[in-house]
Amino acid sequence: MQNHTEKAIAYFDQHAENYLEELKTLVRIPSISFAGFPASAPRASAEATADLLRRSGFDHVALLEIEGAHPYIYGEHCKHSGAPTVLLYAHHDVQPVGDRSVWLSDPFEPSIREGRMYGRGAADDKAGISVHASAVDSCLRSCGELPLNVKILIEGEEETGSDHLAEFLRVHKDRLRADVMVLTDTANFDTGVPSLTVGLRGLIALDLEVRSMKQSLHSGMWGGPLPDPAMALAKILASLVDELGDIAIPGFCDRVRPLNPKQRQGLEDLPPTREDFRTQAGLLDGVSLLTADNPHASIWWKPSLTINAVQASSREEARNVLLDSAWARVSVRLVADMNPEACLDLLESHIRANAPWGVEVVCRPDGSAGAWLTEASHPVFEAAERALERGYGAKTVYMGCGGSIPFVATMCRELGGIPALLIGVEDPYTNAHGENESLDLSDWKKATHAAIYLYDELARCLQK
Repeated sequence: MQNHTEKAIAYFDQHAENYLEELKTLVRIPSISFAGFPASAPRASAEATADLLRRSGFDHVALLEIEGAHPYIYGEHCKHSGAPTVLLYAHHDVQPVGDRSVWLSDPFEPSIREGRMYGRGAADDKAGISVHASAVDSCLRSCGELPLNVKILIEGEEETGSDHLAEFLRVHKDRLRADVMVLTDTANFDTGVPSLTVGLRGLIALDLEVRSMKQSLHSGMWGGPLPDPAMALAKILASLVDELGDIAIPGFCDRVRPLNPKQRQGLEDLPPTREDFRTQAGLLDGVSLLTADNPHASIWWKPSLTINAVQASSREEARNVLLDSAWARVSVRLVADMNPEACLDLLESHIRANAPWGVEVVCRPDGSAGAWLTEASHPVFEAAERALERGYGAKTVYMGCGGSIPFVATMCRELGGIPALLIGVEDPYTNAHGENESLDLSDWKKATHAAIYLYDELARCLQK
């Protein structure tokens, strides 16, 4: 198949502009999956995606429905009896656009500037759909066949938490059987640096309200002897971390694993990062990084606590008053072996134990998701590493992801624990979920090259 892969890549290169136009067509559809936005747009996106898959050579393409969810799209190209099967995944729904005044161009009219295409969903994750469809189409049109069987699943509610995915996978488990899955919804470490994601952090969140009085009072007439709820809240929040920003809740981090050899090697393979990291984060001059090590070690392999919001009054309503209550939202990113429910219990217990002056404390947990980690020991990881290096012309790095992608653990669990290869075309400058989301077009081409190589590598790796 070696000659076939080169033919397919040559075909893609010759028709890259056509494939890019197909991606633009998808980006133009405002497929926001959040409640309050028209459901007609995700459905139009699903139908357009199904049409693209049919044109790309997939058979049995269909919109698959679960009550309460936006449509999924399924297709397959399974022509080789006894050959291995790969399941490809991406999602067609997108985030809301945020502040339109910040966008430099219409978020749903793709705009190319300095080698990047701007638009909501351009990278997250309609580029993932494009990579799959373009790679399969290039193989079929140049060679007439694929080296293995391919199935594809495109989800329509990933951005809202994949709430119906487990049910969907149980209903369609037989249809989705495969030997390996390729989940194209993650990022590369940097532009031009191909990356395999092998770990995702989990997430817990909690709303915290502190009260000390039945009503707000004049701060001059009453301030002094009465506990200030905002000050009490500040004391509680300050107790959650130590002077280096590490979680200070007793027992909370007892199950955190030391780095394994694969994780250490992945960090060593990265280029020098501290100054680049400061620049990418927009860290102000004079502000310290809270680690002496590679900052990505903290983001990928350690838990972290964040105060997402605090409210006592507001700038507009600030006045000389002793407020009756104060509120905050606290979230914690978890790593492997940390049980979300147990961590929520420890967080709430610590908050109550550190509430000063007898103030009333109300805690309301707001969702949780466990971390995901793979040991990357299956031969498909080496196959993917080779394919990515050939496609990008650069060494593949193994990395974690500081965020949470709940569908990964769900798919691994419901589909029998088959190996999962997490790849993507985002980079540190993509600004996924934010304004001016963009896709590096050079990486989009390289990712499609890598996908073509990957089919050949997996076919040889998994051949029974």
